[in-house]
Amino acid sequence: MTPDNSTSVLSLDFHPITLIAVCFAGLFFSSCFVLFMIFLRRCKFRKSVREETDSSSHVHGLVKNITEMGQQKILTTNSETTTELISFVNSTEGGGGGEFGQVKDLESGILSEEGSSTGVDRQNIGWGRWYSLDELSVATQNFAIGNIVGEGGYGIVYRGVLSDSSAVAVAVKKLIDNNKGQAEKDFKVEVEIIGKVRHKNLVGLVGYCAQGTQRILLYEYIDNGNLEQWLHGKQSSSNPLTWDIRLKIATGTAKGLTYLHEGLEPKVIHRDIKSSNVLLDKNWNAKLSDFGLAKLLRTGFDSVATRVMGTFGYVAPEYAKSGNLNESSDVYSFGVLLMEIVSGRNPVEYTRPKPEVNLEEWFRYQATHKRGEELLDPLIIERPSPRVLRKILLICIRCTDPVAENRPKMGQVLHMLESNEFPFHATRPASALPAASRSSIANGSVETATT
Repeated sequence: MTPDNSTSVLSLDFHPITLIAVCFAGLFFSSCFVLFMIFLRRCKFRKSVREETDSSSHVHGLVKNITEMGQQKILTTNSETTTELISFVNSTEGGGGGEFGQVKDLESGILSEEGSSTGVDRQNIGWGRWYSLDELSVATQNFAIGNIVGEGGYGIVYRGVLSDSSAVAVAVKKLIDNNKGQAEKDFKVEVEIIGKVRHKNLVGLVGYCAQGTQRILLYEYIDNGNLEQWLHGKQSSSNPLTWDIRLKIATGTAKGLTYLHEGLEPKVIHRDIKSSNVLLDKNWNAKLSDFGLAKLLRTGFDSVATRVMGTFGYVAPEYAKSGNLNESSDVYSFGVLLMEIVSGRNPVEYTRPKPEVNLEEWFRYQATHKRGEELLDPLIIERPSPRVLRKILLICIRCTDPVAENRPKMGQVLHMLESNEFPFHATRPASALPAASRSSIANGSVETATT
């Protein structure tokens, strides 16, 4: 028998008002779900932004306390914990030669050095002494124009003499307020990064002033200018740097940068390696300076996304394209700096013929076409041996490898500079090199073994 459809099929007829109510209910719950998902995404975004800020919120809180409490000895970091910060370590010899004597924990704000400890005096709260604006006005003769020793987009540097018992010369950097909070950002970054770091190849922070809207930093005064002045200024022709001095400067800079990358936790990416930021003392010891653009790279992070900053000609190509910053970005900049030291040329010179405008491109072409001698600064009277020159040229090429992953770490670069061994034996096979480099190696212009 065929069943009767009129009795076996349920009736689906609904009143129109019921249908409308069901539709509105569906729209309501759908909207609630969408809003909830948007809320979750915003929460995740805010969390990621907080994780990628220049420094931890803990240290920012301490910097805020600096501004508010000036010379107070005790800083309250939160409602439960009160921390007394230790003072500067007097020694500046930590970490030389690839061995790091200090470990600085930027999260907790504690600096330790094996075998040394100092107490906290009345005016020293861990970032150096707090100075009033009046004291710095006296030290710089009311910020006289005649005392200006440097000037840039982010501040003016004056030479000053402290009127206290020390009576030492200092470099006083008065940060420029551009109404975009840049002075405050630079102040925080420099205090956080170099405030407690002591290394013979990093410029030392002596003190600070945070009074009203003024943000001022005091550094040890380095009395022999900077590398840019000696390579491209008046001194370059009247008293050119010898090859040995150039190599000493390059090695010292590499030591300071190695300490930032491998001797600290979290790591510090300088982001503005260039000749004008390499200060020199009377013994030609290099001291890396100007940490206003620096970034912290925390454990577990391969890179940090940030706005592209730096100096044209020194900036790594992958960082310029993506904004992803890591250690290899600094390695590239160091490679360009080393090319500058060897050749005496600026990273970019528009007055030269087109193939020679960009130093890195011209240098790479010359080095891979058996023209190493042509790369040397003509002002260098006593030339290096062919073997030493080949080693330095190879370091330049490796540091500026177009593929960031193929560049060496700064610790490896430092070992190459200090070692008598030829550095290429521990690198990737020749098949992984660019075609031009493979050809030059085959022809012997950049050799892979001692001769």
